[in-house]
Parts: sequence; structure tokens; C-alpha cells
Amino acid sequence: MSITAQKKHDLIEKYALNDADTGSPEVQIAILTERINALTEHMKTHKKDFHSRRGLIMMVSKRRRLLDYLKSKNTDRYKKILEALGLRK
Repeated sequence: MSITAQKKHDLIEKYALNDADTGSPEVQIAILTERINALTEHMKTHKKDFHSRRGLIMMVSKRRRLLDYLKSKNTDRYKKILEALGLRK
């Protein structure tokens, strides 16, 4: 259900600000988005899995906090990550 190490590595390479960057808000948001999408698919088939639902809600909340932080620090990077991940419709 979680993402593979290769997929995580690819996300880090794509959204990192420099070569040694693994913890910037953009990278964390991208990884959380991938995990949220995978867990959302799981929840479609297992509707009564309330433990996973709680984990999903916690991940969405953490992503929201990271997005709020990024918006307060640098709105250009915020808009760029929203566009790249397609989070707003």
C-alpha cells in the first residue's frame, strides 16, 4: 500500500531544490501526495477500514500544514508545487 523506494527516489529527484535536498516542503508534499493517492485507492475498496482512514486524514492534514507553511514563506514555490501536483481544480 505504501510507495516503493524507487518511486520515492524519483519524486525526490523531481521536486528537490538541489542535489542534496530530501526534506524541503516541496519534496515532502510530493511524497505525501503520492501516499495519499495510493491510500485513497485502498479506501475505495475497503470502506470500513477505519484505521487506514485515520492515517489518511492525518496525512492530508500534514500536507495541508506544509502547504500553508510554504504559502507563508514563498508564494511562488507554493503556486509551482500546486501546479505540478495538480492539487487545485
